Amino acid sequence: MKFGVIVFPGSNCDHDAYHVAKHVFGQEARFIWHKESSLGDVDLVIVPGGFSYGDYLRSGAIARFSPIMKDVVRFAGQGGLVMGICNGFQILCESGLLPGALTHNESLRFVCKDVYLRTETTESVFTGGLSKGDVLRVPVAHGEGNYFASDDVLDELESEDRVAFRYCDAAGNITRESNPNGASRNIAGILNAERNVLGMMPHPERCAEGILGNEDGARIFESIVAGAGMAV
Repeated sequence: MKFGVIVFPGSNCDHDAYHVAKHVFGQEARFIWHKESSLGDVDLVIVPGGFSYGDYLRSGAIARFSPIMKDVVRFAGQGGLVMGICNGFQILCESGLLPGALTHNESLRFVCKDVYLRTETTESVFTGGLSKGDVLRVPVAHGEGNYFASDDVLDELESEDRVAFRYCDAAGNITRESNPNGASRNIAGILNAERNVLGMMPHPERCAEGILGNEDGARIFESIVAGAGMAV
């Protein structure tokens, strides 16, 4: 499987994503500079975490206009797999590939800690290797992770089974206390209508190998590699 990892000025999780794809899972992977006009031959694009353009204006607002994003939109529109993590989730929302927006954390403070996620759907390449209700421990690191959308959009996401993950406690209970940023309905990750684009605030690439003391994030990458292989 061929991974392409976008690099913006201010990206800081691009190497993490590349490392997991290439060195942990043994897949082809390459960096794609934001000024390039074409993704080239890739099977999945990762829009990584970080602080693209210093998060000026608002997170993802400037990166959305980088030349490469035009081809990311084209790629997604043709069914290509796109995964946005943290700042990448923000960029995908700014680009119109996913609905809603990420706003300042309810606490108005940067949050950096491990959280628990409950798997809400298995109907995607990204989650097909999981079981509904599976709880993963995954780190977050963001100041603008508060997912917001209108009630109509939130109802649509739920009715179409497009909520990928919700913040929960260790037992899988959806509680206010388990929500690190105030996100609407505890939403931590969503899918587009075609289910080939995933945006999530937590960082599975930061917990995908034993040396880090937590391999829960690897289960998402395992799902991607296995699901993409079956699709081919």
